Amino acid sequence: MKSYIYSFFIILLLGSYGCSIPKSVINPIRDTPSQYRGLANADTSSIGKLPIKEFFANQSIQQLIDSAIEKNIDLQIAVKNIDAANLLLKRARMGNLPQLNLQVTANSNRPSENSLNGISASQFLKTTHIEDFNANLALSWEADIWGKISRQKEAAYATYLQTDEAKKAVQTRVVAMVASGFYQLLLLDAQLDIANKNLKLTDSTLKMVSKQFDAGQVTSLAVQQTEAQLLRASQLIPQITQAISIQENALSELTGKFPTAIERKATLAQLEIPTQLVVGVPATMLAIRPDVKSVELGLRIADAKVGVANASMYPSLVITASGGLNSFKASNWFNIPASLFGIVGAGFVQPIFNRKELKTQFELAKVEREKSVLSFRQSVIQAVVEVANEQSKLENLKKEFGIAENRVKTLKSAVKNADLLFKSGMANYLEVITAQSNLLQGELDLASLKTAQLNASVELYRALGGGWN
Repeated sequence: MKSYIYSFFIILLLGSYGCSIPKSVINPIRDTPSQYRGLANADTSSIGKLPIKEFFANQSIQQLIDSAIEKNIDLQIAVKNIDAANLLLKRARMGNLPQLNLQVTANSNRPSENSLNGISASQFLKTTHIEDFNANLALSWEADIWGKISRQKEAAYATYLQTDEAKKAVQTRVVAMVASGFYQLLLLDAQLDIANKNLKLTDSTLKMVSKQFDAGQVTSLAVQQTEAQLLRASQLIPQITQAISIQENALSELTGKFPTAIERKATLAQLEIPTQLVVGVPATMLAIRPDVKSVELGLRIADAKVGVANASMYPSLVITASGGLNSFKASNWFNIPASLFGIVGAGFVQPIFNRKELKTQFELAKVEREKSVLSFRQSVIQAVVEVANEQSKLENLKKEFGIAENRVKTLKSAVKNADLLFKSGMANYLEVITAQSNLLQGELDLASLKTAQLNASVELYRALGGGWN
């Protein structure tokens, strides 16, 4: 009984030595704005909550996204990371369980005849060999007094959740890349169509100029410059065709396939630009955006490691027990109960000489936690900035697209007028060529602006946390 009393007082004495275990870090984001810049809508609904197939209505995009989610290499690696983290979590959950080991040994020792063991064996055991046969179960268990094991389990669980959020973040990025890549492919199709139309128009102009040259109404310079305009229009076609092939290959890679043609069941002109995209409030975005949640879980991991490092400076209580069969003769090894033995013990281990090293590790863990706090805050600010940027981009692209539409209408009218005036001799060939060049560039700009709006809507969807559900 005295030994138990002494042990109790030792625990109290050692337990009072050292610093208190730090409390968990509170979420450092306290000044997150209630609204995005330039918006006064208090609606908490957000397009980021929409499932992928509700946001992307085009069937071709849906098929590409489904293929990418299933076969994309980056996503498959992310899934394997989740599997690995799950195994580590299962291992950590067994930290409170005792260790039980089976040990079976058989030893034969021949001591020197001039040694004390040799003389004793010869006189008392009448042998020159000492044999020992042992079979036992050894149990060891560390009491989680200071919460070290529980904090290790907490870190393992947060790591598992972090890998899951990382997988979601990869998926949102892949989905956005597939959609933007598909829109880029449709843009190239539109550019190829515009280039072919312009080629026909320029060819018609060249035929007309050639007839006027034959009639002596224009010089050979007019024919040469119109031919140069035709060649310039022709040069665009192989360039765009090459870009289409490269874009199809890029989409094939994203979907985990070897280079192949990409099916398009719609044209750029048939796609509708989203008019109203509800962004909600920053709090909604932070609750569903996976990359932000991943950084927040990194903060939880860093906080748990602080607890582990702090608990390492406290004494650890380890209880051991072993029992089994032991005999100096193989014939008596399983002679029960004579060969039975058992040992029970408990021990405290308090770091002394390496306490300074453990203290340094504890301080380093706190520094890493503070870095995680800053990283978390930075990720939140970046996320809010991304949403604000994409929202502003959409608004201004819409205005620019309206201006470009009116410009194209004016240029189409200018081409018709230039053609009529040229035929009536009231305009020269340079005015016709200039009008056609301006129309070509205007139509290309209009197609690019429409694609930019579609891409901005995709990036806004991703910035709000959409693309993983």
